[in-house]
Amino acid sequence: MNDFTLGVVSSLVASAIAVVGGWLVTRQGRRWLTRQLSTLTGIGIERTYDHQTLAAADLATDLAQARWIKVMAGRGNELTREAFRLVWLDATGRLEFVEVLLPDPRPAGSWLDQREREVCRIDPAFRGGVLRDQVCNNIRYVRQIAQRHDRIRLKLYDLPQVARVIVTDRVAYLTPYAAHLHGRRSPCLVFRNPSPLYDHALRLFSTAWECADEPFAGLLTHLRTAPGR
Repeated sequence: MNDFTLGVVSSLVASAIAVVGGWLVTRQGRRWLTRQLSTLTGIGIERTYDHQTLAAADLATDLAQARWIKVMAGRGNELTREAFRLVWLDATGRLEFVEVLLPDPRPAGSWLDQREREVCRIDPAFRGGVLRDQVCNNIRYVRQIAQRHDRIRLKLYDLPQVARVIVTDRVAYLTPYAAHLHGRRSPCLVFRNPSPLYDHALRLFSTAWECADEPFAGLLTHLRTAPGR
């Protein structure tokens, strides 16, 4: 009888371990485990993504719930995609403000040029100013929106392109750029507010914002007529 009971209990325990183990490898399970470890360590990490592109759906949800948004992008393509669609519409006027930082494409020998040289090593199609062209198009896109909504501000920065930062009042998305990867293929980390790394992401943006320039009035004409265009 004791052997029978022991066998039943062992079977139930093994089944429970298998179920829990299987759940932990699911997306929900990994997120739960990440939050528990984050709570224990105090770093405040909410979610992780192997690639930045995998974060798009959750990013859209977080942006829809935000009171304010700050974006520092290395290229800015995400600003024209679905995740930001409701941000630009903002029919309810819920958002207090949106601040966007994009690379300044004007200086010769800028940090944008250095990032283009990095990307060229893994994607030869980016030779000849392709990255600069994409940045210019995204500047035009955001500037058109900012001209219609005074809660949206755009600035241009010339700093090392080492990360994409998107911060709201609730969370911070941080994508550290690797020299051997496109930004969209780089890992993405999400930190909750409050936490030390949320504060660090916010500080990265704020420091860059303070030393960035407002787009001057003739920017679009300058971009169209710049040498090599």
